[in-house]
Amino acid sequence: MKPEWLSITPSRNKRNYDSVKGTVESFGLHTVCLEARCPNISECWSQKTATFMVMGSVCTRGCRFCAVSSSMGGSLLDALEPAKLASAVKSWGLEYVVITTVCRDDLDDQGARHFSKCVKEVRMLNPDTIVEVLIPDFQGDERLLKEVVMSGPAVVGHNLETVERLTPSVRDGRASYDLSLMVLAKIKEIRKGVYTKSAFMLGLGESREEITETLKDLRMAGVDFLAIGQYLRPSGKQLKVAEYVNPAVFESVREEALRMGFLYVAAGPFVRSSYKAGEYFVLNGIRAGSLSAEVPRI
Repeated sequence: MKPEWLSITPSRNKRNYDSVKGTVESFGLHTVCLEARCPNISECWSQKTATFMVMGSVCTRGCRFCAVSSSMGGSLLDALEPAKLASAVKSWGLEYVVITTVCRDDLDDQGARHFSKCVKEVRMLNPDTIVEVLIPDFQGDERLLKEVVMSGPAVVGHNLETVERLTPSVRDGRASYDLSLMVLAKIKEIRKGVYTKSAFMLGLGESREEITETLKDLRMAGVDFLAIGQYLRPSGKQLKVAEYVNPAVFESVREEALRMGFLYVAAGPFVRSSYKAGEYFVLNGIRAGSLSAEVPRI
């Protein structure tokens, strides 16, 4: 049974929500908010923020926690998608936008060139908008990582999702804990000064000691921003929840992560990787150049 604290009060700002919904539908775009059944959709859309998902709504991987549809092959790429995305961002007047994608292992470049075009189009039409991307592992191919990282996002995220022991039972077999850490570290090598971000879930059966080790591994990979949330089963097809983690535990983990040197940590039952991505601390810090993105020493 879900505990009392696991409830969200729907936003009363239906006008903004309807505006965002209308824009998404009119441009034929996809959002993680809808495809992944995010619990924060009402709050975020009411604040006119959203995480766009490019290259279709079908993923070529089948992670056992995710509600996004999966298949061996995705849909045909829409050559107009970069321009549509840029126009949608402009129509909202967004200061901060997150762009992510389904995995496209079926494409020769795994979609890296298309993803890069999306970022460049958004930045060209919206020069004052800060762009964050949430990328797949691109199977560790440095050439493909470079294609996206050098397109100009201020923040590059890649999610670790869970602790090392649980990775094989939670994520698709083509993903791995070590590969994700390597990708996060490689981003810093490709482009000096770029901010990196990651996220993982609690409630899958991890121990407190494993959480600490995960924090250490992420920090040693140079990760700057971190999001930690409760795993919530999207439907009966995904993994069962092993534990509903008390908010006090999330706060304890957040404090531990900050002591390790992460620049910003969001932790709580409803936190997701792109939840409140443009928090004023991050937004203003990036604009002012006051956040250090150096690789840490623990």
